[in-house]
Amino acid sequence: MLDFEDLRLIRAIGASRSLASAARLLDLTPPAVTIRLQRMEERLKVRLAVRKARGISLTDEGQRLYQESLAILERIEALPARISGGEGEVQGTLRVVAPFGFGRKYVTQIVRDLQRVHPKLRVALHLSDSPLSDSSAADVVVHVGALKSSSWIGYPLASNERLLCASPAYARRTKGMNQPSDLARFNCLCLQENDEDVVRWRFSHRSDDRRDARKPVVVRVAGTLSSNDGTVITEWALAGLGIVERSEWDVADLLRAGKLVRLLPDWHLPPAPVTALLPSRTGASVRQRAFLEAAKTFLSPPPWHRKA
Repeated sequence: MLDFEDLRLIRAIGASRSLASAARLLDLTPPAVTIRLQRMEERLKVRLAVRKARGISLTDEGQRLYQESLAILERIEALPARISGGEGEVQGTLRVVAPFGFGRKYVTQIVRDLQRVHPKLRVALHLSDSPLSDSSAADVVVHVGALKSSSWIGYPLASNERLLCASPAYARRTKGMNQPSDLARFNCLCLQENDEDVVRWRFSHRSDDRRDARKPVVVRVAGTLSSNDGTVITEWALAGLGIVERSEWDVADLLRAGKLVRLLPDWHLPPAPVTALLPSRTGASVRQRAFLEAAKTFLSPPPWHRKA
């Protein structure tokens, strides 16, 4: 049999990267957490977690118990509010993980507005260059871009295009460039993501004339400057150092101000939609639903589509 404390234990382990961090969540010592976990495994006759070089991770059986525990504990912990008639009051802690750039510019404002509406809600916002990799303790992950295979459940928040840009001065040097293959003649500012050795930009052509349909093009790009930080390569582009591929949310204001110029407007890069990811199919909690509502309100329409 499992009791309430067992469920809290597996929830803490599932939301942590180590037994030490799980112990802090439960206000216990790491040895006490280890003993309780071992006893639970003995009762269930199944391995729930394994130690690894970088911490601890749940087995498939542990992951299933973790997801069930989240749903059960959410209902139990919401009982006092429902009984007292305060079901609409949002409280507790919400853990949000978001990308550095988009997080600083927009998610901080979403969280600010959310907490003003729900003053008893505590929000822990963690900004990361790889949000899904840092998502073990998250209730919500804000993701920008196409989502690869994932067990997370996506809730669309806003459309977001990728644009090819350069400073006005550098754009003047690209006169005569009319197709992606011409990029080989210019310096491209490369964003290095996920330890990729080669950077490729993918283009599709859009035309009102169906007779002008062209096949998608993939271009291997290179340049004298690269970084894993999008803000850095945007600053290099503003300084006139080359051509950059950036999200619309990041450069829309710069384009409107004339600080950057769009290149190859008839060729389009893959979109990078903004999505909120929730970790299970057991149903969104009150806190998660409150965040989704606040995010959709703030991003409808997306700020980068609004005219100044």
